[in-house]
Amino acid sequence: MAKQPITTDRAPSPAGGYSQGIVAGGMVYTAGLGPQDPATGRIQGDTVEEQTAQVMRNLQAVLAEAGAGFEDVVKVTVHLERLDRDFKGFDTTYRSMMPEPRPVRTTVGSTLAGILVEIDVVAVLPQA
Repeated sequence: MAKQPITTDRAPSPAGGYSQGIVAGGMVYTAGLGPQDPATGRIQGDTVEEQTAQVMRNLQAVLAEAGAGFEDVVKVTVHLERLDRDFKGFDTTYRSMMPEPRPVRTTVGSTLAGILVEIDVVAVLPQA
């Protein structure tokens, strides 16, 4: 099975040795993306709602580069710096941006490097 990396300047550049996303076997796998502005690299927003919206825009850019969108997402993994405090705000923003039927999702508390939220997704490529 061939792997094809996804690269776009409409999402933050990787901070380490990984791809923004990979297409393989008719699926799109994204890296865990944070709330960085793709142009400046600066964290966007002080609240979990603001940061979640930026993360979702970043994910949307990677998916679009592969020819997919949120409607094609089947699995989401969310890391929240403060799960107890931020879940409700994150979930409200997420619900406003992720269309029905929403994908399966795992949300966990994690130690994150100066951000409140990080999300990765798995999507099925639409049939051409």
